[in-house]
Amino acid sequence: MNISVCIGSACHLKGSYPIITMLKDAISKNGLENDVTVSASFCLGQCSSEGVSVKIDDEIVTGISPENLSELFENRVLKVIKK
Repeated sequence: MNISVCIGSACHLKGSYPIITMLKDAISKNGLENDVTVSASFCLGQCSSEGVSVKIDDEIVTGISPENLSELFENRVLKVIKK
């Protein structure tokens, strides 16, 4: 699974770097280093959205913040990987 976090100007200002750190921590905590890669991506074209934009494989999810990241990780990463 590939996760790209937008680091374009708008998402940078909305906190994309803490999101990257939190994702890497969650991946490590769950032992998914061989299953999930996290990378930075320039603009995902969702600049008018609230929060940070994240692309999980081919799906863009918007509005990601430190407050809702664990829900995203559980529902979009753990459930898919553990199937």
